[in-house]
Parts: sequence; structure tokens; C-alpha cells
Amino acid sequence: MKTSIAAMVLAASVFLAGCADRDGEARSYANSDLQLTSNYAAAEVCSCMFVMEQEEDFCRAWTRANPAVATFRVDREKKRVEASAGMLWGATARFVDERTGCVLE
Repeated sequence: MKTSIAAMVLAASVFLAGCADRDGEARSYANSDLQLTSNYAAAEVCSCMFVMEQEEDFCRAWTRANPAVATFRVDREKKRVEASAGMLWGATARFVDERTGCVLE
């Protein structure tokens, strides 16, 4: 029970940390649900794989949403995840370190 609560808190904090850009300014989405979806997929898969150290198959199942509009590619060497929704929206998250976790680029 404590482990699942800790995992949820970690996932929420990593996601919220990714809500600002590199300069600390708040991100703007212009009401684009597909942009939010791609950002969510990139951040969550990155956190699942490189913070929680789970296998890719587990992370695919853990971050699946219905309808499945986001796809992602994992670069294990650079510890980056690129996600896309549709053909126009995309996001990249990268693992920084154990303290920071993953951030959106």
C-alpha cells in the first residue's frame, strides 16, 4: 500500500515539474488536448522507464489511454522519450538525474 502511494506521489510530482519550460516559465497549450496528450505520454513513459526503472512493455501498458492517440519512441542511450499525437503535436522528455527525474524539453 505504501509503495503504490509513493509511486503515485512520485509520478504526480514528476508530471507537475514538467509543466514549466527550461526558463521556469509556465507552458501554454492553447487548448490543444493532443498537445497535452503527447506531453503526458512523454513525461509518464520517461518517468516509468528511467525513474521507476520498469520495462518498456510495462510502461506502455501503464501509460495507455483510451482512445490511444499518442505513440512514443524510446532512446535508452540518451534516456529520452519522444511522443506524438496525430501528425502535428509532439513532445520530448528526458531523464536528468535521480533527484530531478524526467523533464519536458
